[in-house]
Amino acid sequence: MASVLAASGPSDWRPLDPRDTLYLELASGRVVIELAPHFAPHHIQNVRTLAHDGYFDGTAIVRVQDNFVAQWSDPNGSRPLRGAAHALAAEFMVASQDVPFVPLPDPDTYAPVVGFSDDFPAARDPKTGRAWLVHCYGMVGVGRGDDVDSGNGTELYAVIGHAPRQLDRNVTLIGRVVQGMELLAALPRGTGALGYYAKPEQRVPVKSMRVAADMPASERLQLEALRTDTQTFTDLIEARRNRRDEWYKVPAGRIDVCNVPLPVRVHPAAGG
Repeated sequence: MASVLAASGPSDWRPLDPRDTLYLELASGRVVIELAPHFAPHHIQNVRTLAHDGYFDGTAIVRVQDNFVAQWSDPNGSRPLRGAAHALAAEFMVASQDVPFVPLPDPDTYAPVVGFSDDFPAARDPKTGRAWLVHCYGMVGVGRGDDVDSGNGTELYAVIGHAPRQLDRNVTLIGRVVQGMELLAALPRGTGALGYYAKPEQRVPVKSMRVAADMPASERLQLEALRTDTQTFTDLIEARRNRRDEWYKVPAGRIDVCNVPLPVRVHPAAGG
């Protein structure tokens, strides 16, 4: 994979849009989340509003379930929403024709076709004409109750374990962690039911969560993502499907959508 990326050109990469980038600030560092507005525009706008209003400042990571998710919210559930909506209709799927799609050649257990849309792992069903994001490692979703319309973005989680694909089309996914994933994956596991922290003092404080566009340009990270609609990405997939490293003796010849790397780097001109 390193040689494929080394041969990439500037046009193979795209800068992250600061309007669709969140900075989750923890004491241990910054977690960067890229949003997918084509799939969940209303939830994402609500999260932008919440972040702009400072809703997440001083909240906490309240749940870290091993091999599953890290989840943050207002532990007391009493914060005013100010300009954000209290309730939103679920955004589990969209019309296939409304989003771009780069298919993966290999079969999938959970969907008729899997691949990538706007550089996010996704799936689609040609029979129903629907497409959706899938629960790969690092994906970020909106917590909800039994009512499908009960999530509004005040409670968010990131997948920190093996891809829980059974959640696909049952939760509104809004994006993926593109930097700082290790800060979430290494958090102490909660000992309560479903990985909730049993005692308030065990919770991990959230300093703030901001939309990058709301911050001074000097404080933004100059990140760019490898475009999935390029020959470079096609070559990367093939390199991962058929590993030629000396260590590999039997190439798999196929790959799962959640095992395809989606590289993000600091823009070369920014010194990274």
